Amino acid sequence: MISRKAGRMVTEQRHYQMCVRTVMDTTDPEISFDEDGVSSHALRYDREFAPIVQAAMRGDRLSELDAVVAEIKKAGEGKPYDCIVGVSGGVDSTYLILQAVKRGLRPLAVHFDSGWNSELAVSNIHNIVSKLELDLHTDVVDWREMRDLQLAFFKASVPNCDIPTDHAFSRVAFQQAEKYGIKYILGGSNLASESILPQSWGYNAADARHLKAIHRRFGSVRLKTYPVLGLFKRHIWYEAIRGIKTVKFLNYLPYEYKEAKIAITQELGWRDYGGKHYESVFTRYFQGYYLPMKFGFDKRLAHYSSLILSGQMSRDEALALLETSNYPEDLRRQDHEFIAKKLGLSTTQLEEIYARPKVDHMEYPNSKWAWDQTLKLARFAARIVKRFRR
Repeated sequence: MISRKAGRMVTEQRHYQMCVRTVMDTTDPEISFDEDGVSSHALRYDREFAPIVQAAMRGDRLSELDAVVAEIKKAGEGKPYDCIVGVSGGVDSTYLILQAVKRGLRPLAVHFDSGWNSELAVSNIHNIVSKLELDLHTDVVDWREMRDLQLAFFKASVPNCDIPTDHAFSRVAFQQAEKYGIKYILGGSNLASESILPQSWGYNAADARHLKAIHRRFGSVRLKTYPVLGLFKRHIWYEAIRGIKTVKFLNYLPYEYKEAKIAITQELGWRDYGGKHYESVFTRYFQGYYLPMKFGFDKRLAHYSSLILSGQMSRDEALALLETSNYPEDLRRQDHEFIAKKLGLSTTQLEEIYARPKVDHMEYPNSKWAWDQTLKLARFAARIVKRFRR
């Protein structure tokens, strides 16, 4: 369990337990179990996500996808592009853009270069846009600003130190959509491989107030060019006024993670990174070392559990994989030295920052209440629209 004392996150001792259906365990402080040992994550999946995933896996949502594609094409008539796809070089976004092109869409590929791309990611992105003959817009951040912001999140001692990159990606996508009058952004997030992500392991990367509060507290370089996207700008200006919609394209497809890897490897010359979201050196280090070392959070648990629930991995296979490491120690040391140097620190200084007490994201100013209310309103509006369409 988690309690908050003097602005610090304190983890109280509890009996260790692992879900009998997945590999999620009590390293998620907010997890609960029913009398049969089934976790709250698995129960929520059954209740909210299983019907969507199962219908997609059977191919029952392809007619819906055809209608969405037709709508996107119509809205994009007379424009150089009909949709935006953010490309990171990862499996989800790569497979998404491949499927979009196969269905006759004309996406503009957009990328936010946070300064942490691996050489392999750069190569994969080049292969994607060249083989699919797409235009690519890359927003290159001012490294002085990005470094200061990244370091501020480490100093804040919070779990989600990948917020600076994730936050900016959304703003870049909306900016380009507005520039070209595009009404649709295709998102790579999906329920087949990402249905589980414990809230206690991170925080909403879209919360601009939270981002700016941490930077104001621990940063020193003014954010002049870094692309901040506030709640009003996103939901009122871009979505309500400009009419820009985000479509979770992969939720309409029979999305098999292993099959997707094979497809993008064969058709686009994509090469594997060895881990989910390891296309970024920082994310590889953040997920493979920082989170497990400082907080005890292993994101493989959530990824493997999502695949188990969608029928793409057995629990035994997941347990066996958890006994191995996808982050070799020599690579970890190399990344540690690289990240310290790029942040302008010695490895000792970086480790001293890590040694600071853990802090909950909620101890810094945030807009969680406003985001929660906005999501409730969005869900209510979606239900009303669905009723009128019947």
